[in-house]
Amino acid sequence: MIVGGERFTFEDTFETPIAVADSWVMPKNKLGGGNGEAKLYVGSRVKMEQFFGEIGFVATCFVLRQDLQAYMNAIKAEYFTPSQNYRGKHEMRLLWSERMEKINALSSGIVYFTVREQSQIAGSRGYVNSSDKVYKLIREISLPLVTYISAMRLNYNGIPMFYLKLFADFEEIEKRKSYIENYGAAIRQAEEETLWKVGEEKLKLKGITVRYGREGQDEYRRKLLEECPFCPITMINEESLLIASHIKPWAVSDNKERVDPNNGFILSPLYDKLFDRGYITFTDDKRVIISNWLSRQVKDRIGIKEGQLFQFLPINEARAGYLEYHRTTVFKG
Repeated sequence: MIVGGERFTFEDTFETPIAVADSWVMPKNKLGGGNGEAKLYVGSRVKMEQFFGEIGFVATCFVLRQDLQAYMNAIKAEYFTPSQNYRGKHEMRLLWSERMEKINALSSGIVYFTVREQSQIAGSRGYVNSSDKVYKLIREISLPLVTYISAMRLNYNGIPMFYLKLFADFEEIEKRKSYIENYGAAIRQAEEETLWKVGEEKLKLKGITVRYGREGQDEYRRKLLEECPFCPITMINEESLLIASHIKPWAVSDNKERVDPNNGFILSPLYDKLFDRGYITFTDDKRVIISNWLSRQVKDRIGIKEGQLFQFLPINEARAGYLEYHRTTVFKG
C-alpha cells in the first residue's frame, strides 16, 4: 500500500483504538486538575507487546501532515463550540488556529518519530512515551474523551513501522452536546445538586421542561422508513431492529441537516455502528468501501466485502452531497 508517497506492506491494525485520556493531553485541553503526563496508555501490556514488539520495545512511528489537517478540520466544531468544560475553553478558537499553523509548518508530508515502552511500570497496563516534538504536538491537538488514535503496523523493506492516525469521536461528541442541549438550560435555572436529587416531577413543578432524545428525530426516522423500510445491506425489515443513521454526523450538522431525511440511511445495528464510526462508507454508485483501520479479523467477520454493490441503497443527488462529507471527514481512509 502507498502511504504518504511511500510503499509499505500492510500487516495488521491494532484491534482497539487508543482512547485519549484527560491525564495525557496538554493543560489547556484538560477537564480536570494537574498538568498531564506524557505516558500514553495503549491497552493491555500483552496485546501491546504482541503488536508493537517485545518488552522494552522502541517503535518507529509516523503521522501524515494531511491526516493531522483532516483531523483538525473534523474536530473544528468541537474547538469552536465545545461540548466539554476544557480548561482553555474560552481560548479554543484561537488554539485551533495556532495548532493548525503548527501542523501546516511541518517540514514534510510524512513525519517520523519513535515511542518507547514504559516497561519500568509494573502491572498489566501497557504504556508508551516519547520526547519527540511530534508526539508532543499530538498531545497538544488531542481532546480528552472525544479523540482517539488508531495504529497500523506496516513493513518497509523488512523494517516494522507504525502508522498512527487521529480521529474525532463524533458519537461521543454527540452524546455530550445532546446533554448540554437537552439539560443545560434546566441546570442553569436551579441549584445543580438539587436538580439531580429532586427528579423529573419536581422539575415540572418548577416549570422546567426536560426534553429526552433529539428534537425532530421521530419525523426524520418516519420519512426514512417510508423511503426504504428495510436495511439495504441485510434486508432486515423489522422496524425495532432498524436505526436511522445520519450520514453527516448529528454533532456537526446544523438544525436543518439534523432532520433532513436525505442526510440518512436506514441500517441494521452492526452496519449503523460501522458507518457511524467511519469504518465503512459508500460510493455514489452504491458500492461499499471498508476501512483498513479495522483489524483483519474484524474485516473477515463483518459479512461484506470491499466494493460489494447494494442496489437498494437510496442514493440521490442530495445524499451524494452528504456522502462526500462522510467519505472525506468521517470515513477512516
